Amino acid sequence: MTVRNAEPRDIPRITELLSQVLEIHAERRPDLFQSGTTKYSESELAEIIADNERPIFVAEIDGIVQGYAFCVFQHHEERNTPRFTTLYIDDLCVDEKCRGMHIGRTLYEFVLDFARKNGCYNVTLNVWACNESAMRFYEKCGLSVQKIGMEKIL
Repeated sequence: MTVRNAEPRDIPRITELLSQVLEIHAERRPDLFQSGTTKYSESELAEIIADNERPIFVAEIDGIVQGYAFCVFQHHEERNTPRFTTLYIDDLCVDEKCRGMHIGRTLYEFVLDFARKNGCYNVTLNVWACNESAMRFYEKCGLSVQKIGMEKIL
């Protein structure tokens, strides 16, 4: 398995994986996610790939992208806290046919190493409460709850 920066040639495969993630969320929260769509268009993906502040990493096996991690540098400069940089994982996905092969863990460890090398204070992410398997995965990776978002549907 190889983990590397995403390239424009990866866009069609990344789009397929984005669809898998969206369908998981659309099944569990159809009020917030529309089945048959994706989070980003191909042109938006091309822009993100070109943006050093929003790195995308892909895990490749035998030349086929089997997972990705979308990241975003967040620079915190509030008056009442120390200045620091976070690497936020905006999205992490492993092809549903390849789950259990440690691709997600490999991507996550790659992101951690990248964040350390870039002087980040921490790595953060959000996970939907309805996605129990993702929550278990992140807990196994050693993440802990930083804050909790709550809602009341009206």
